[in-house]
Amino acid sequence: MALYWCTECIPLAVTALLPVILFPMMGIMESNEVCIQYLKDSNMLFIGGLLVAIAVEHWNLHRRMALQVLLIVGVKPSLLMIGFMGTTAFLSMWISNTASTAMMVPIANAVLQQLCDTEAHAEERDHNRSAAMDGQDNQALEMEDTKESQELRQRAIDMDNDDHKYMKENDIISKVCDRSLDAELRRLKREQKYLNLTKGMSLSVCYAASIGGTATLTGTTPNVIMKGQIDELFPDNGGIINFASWFGFSFPNMVLMLVLAWLWLQFMFLGFNFKKSFGCGTKKESDREAFQVIKDEYNKLGRMSFAEGCVLTIFTLLVLLWFTREPGFIPGWATVLFNKDKTYVTDGTVAILMSTLFFCIPSKLPRCCGGRSEDGAPAEAPPPLLSWNVVHEKMPWNILLLLGGGFALAHGSEKSGLSLWLGESLVPLQSIPPFAISILLCLLVAMFTECSSNTATTTLFLPILASMATAIKIHPLYVMFPCTISASLAFMLPVATPPNAIAFSYGNLKVIDMAKAGFVLNILGVITINIAINTWGVPMFQLNTFPSWANVTKAP
Repeated sequence: MALYWCTECIPLAVTALLPVILFPMMGIMESNEVCIQYLKDSNMLFIGGLLVAIAVEHWNLHRRMALQVLLIVGVKPSLLMIGFMGTTAFLSMWISNTASTAMMVPIANAVLQQLCDTEAHAEERDHNRSAAMDGQDNQALEMEDTKESQELRQRAIDMDNDDHKYMKENDIISKVCDRSLDAELRRLKREQKYLNLTKGMSLSVCYAASIGGTATLTGTTPNVIMKGQIDELFPDNGGIINFASWFGFSFPNMVLMLVLAWLWLQFMFLGFNFKKSFGCGTKKESDREAFQVIKDEYNKLGRMSFAEGCVLTIFTLLVLLWFTREPGFIPGWATVLFNKDKTYVTDGTVAILMSTLFFCIPSKLPRCCGGRSEDGAPAEAPPPLLSWNVVHEKMPWNILLLLGGGFALAHGSEKSGLSLWLGESLVPLQSIPPFAISILLCLLVAMFTECSSNTATTTLFLPILASMATAIKIHPLYVMFPCTISASLAFMLPVATPPNAIAFSYGNLKVIDMAKAGFVLNILGVITINIAINTWGVPMFQLNTFPSWANVTKAP
């Protein structure tokens, strides 16, 4: 399965179905036991999160939010870049990285094109104005000729007419050439400047999408896989990973990575001219016109509709319920009302509850009972916020099978005794300091995910990391958490992740541009994640102890 996932010789989802065929035939697990792994609580959490994302996209709420943020930050290059990055990262926390990139990259290109065109028109206007001023100056000088200059002119007239004509023509040609060359140099300089800006902006959007997805439990598939694997391999963990605990650890790390990515891209493509980049003083005409482009796009959306308001309300309620279900420092509403004896209500329960509302609430305010349409016929009920046809078209069903295949593989490894054997084989690693193990594994995963999907990478590595952690008696989250986030650090190649491919198709990029920018960001990301896990991660999850729930030694 690892080989098939890496080479993608058959679709990833089909590879994920192999345990259903092979485990029963090899006598590892009964078919019923294998099949039940394919729809667990983590899958329900994933489905609920995707339904919310589909509703947000369907009603264009994500576009309204993005344009509103850009209107606030303005169009100065550095501020524009951090505005695009912050907006894309925020959207990627809730909707797919691919969707947020596909929406933001065209907006970025439109704004930059407008800035470039306006600057070109301004230069042309200044050039024409200076030429007119030169003509006026020449006339003034001729009117103020002194007696001496008139004598010099007379001598020139007395020169050979052919020579005089030749010198005059040369003088005119020289002036025209100088002006043309100057204009051409300005044009080339402007085009190079905006080429760099376009490259930097396109990369900033796709990198921000990958970074933003790490901040929430439902932000990207590897996060959900990790929760599922932890619950599968360590069933007595007490719900250590939930929406609130994941956000508490990952959000500060995401912000830190985003700032470092912005600084690196700023240095690589814009330089550190703070006066030009951040804009001190009055706004130029090009800035005003680019700002107008964003404003026009926002005005096209019109006023917020009833449907958008409903989607925003449900989305906000869902996030609040996720945060307050089991916040950790106080008993959450689920503990008080439902989970006194067992964990009956999970994040998946909340996600499905709120997402079902999209199919119940109408997309328009319904008329009073017995209402009639304009032609006198009985008024039809307005459609709901989401229809199943829309969901069926946009839901990535293959990912659900991929999640299930990973859970089945992990369960089979445990049942067959492979996990136990692997753990015992990794005992010699106990002599290496844990922080060194974490850094090396993060680098390995970050390199591996450049050539393979982050979903397949996480599914492959997490059961091995769990066995290793159990064998050498370190907290499983100490290695599993950093490696899961590292699986999202696919920054170097266009094929590494869909956001990279989208940016590559828009941004006049070369592979070497992405490789140079991405290599440094990979290193920065690994360093940042390991700083996070060794600082605020330790008190949050008690990572300096080996938990009793992780001490599972199951014989085959």
